[in-house]
Amino acid sequence: MNEHVVAIIEARMGSSRLPQKTLMDVTGKSLLERVVDRLKLAKSVDEVIVATSVSSGDDRIAELCGKRDILCFRGSENDVLGRVYAAAVKFRADVVVQCGADCPFYDPDLVDLLVYSLVLGGYAYAANDMELTFPEGVDAHVIRASALADSACFATRTDEREDTPRYLWNNSDRYPIFNLKAVPGTLYNRPEIRLTIDYAEDMELCRHLYGGLSGRGDFTTSELITMIDSNPELVKINAACEQQSAAYVRKGEVC
Repeated sequence: MNEHVVAIIEARMGSSRLPQKTLMDVTGKSLLERVVDRLKLAKSVDEVIVATSVSSGDDRIAELCGKRDILCFRGSENDVLGRVYAAAVKFRADVVVQCGADCPFYDPDLVDLLVYSLVLGGYAYAANDMELTFPEGVDAHVIRASALADSACFATRTDEREDTPRYLWNNSDRYPIFNLKAVPGTLYNRPEIRLTIDYAEDMELCRHLYGGLSGRGDFTTSELITMIDSNPELVKINAACEQQSAAYVRKGEVC
């Protein structure tokens, strides 16, 4: 595969539900570092970039990246799509893995599968959460750079500028989209499990899971789900938190 694949993490300090979550500690590392570590395990990904804003409120993110030798790009505070596209251009991406800074359980094998599916299938966009069949937070969004360029050029709605892939969803008649579903009855087919970080309860569960893994970052999703099934009290921690398919209701926060 000759395409240059760049994972771009949308990261900001602002969060109405869990303020400052991006740099909160998760068993010895910040949440953002945990996200970076997981994406670096994907064999298809050539570079991992943190895309934060030029706002002074996000200086701490840029400072952390500098200290940890993490590539960082700074762009528009509210035009997330424009920021991601500008980062993609700067780092010469052919394919972008669009990520959030609140998903420390990204599955590198799943990222690889979606990248290869997009490239080999000729898709503009590939994901696995347009219909939620995997655990929420074990996902990936992969975008062809040319489709991202179209989005940045033609998207005019506020929600399309705040939510990077939404323009493609809204124009799926023009852009071929692939959604991967978990095989029914398999270990991965667990949409009731919530592994993204929006609320204090989500962070509590995250810390329990990373603590149970002794702070390791190279775990498999199968290992993670087996741990959860062996400790059913864990899912009760964030059971009351909102969980909905990204195809219909996005998180409503600018990253």
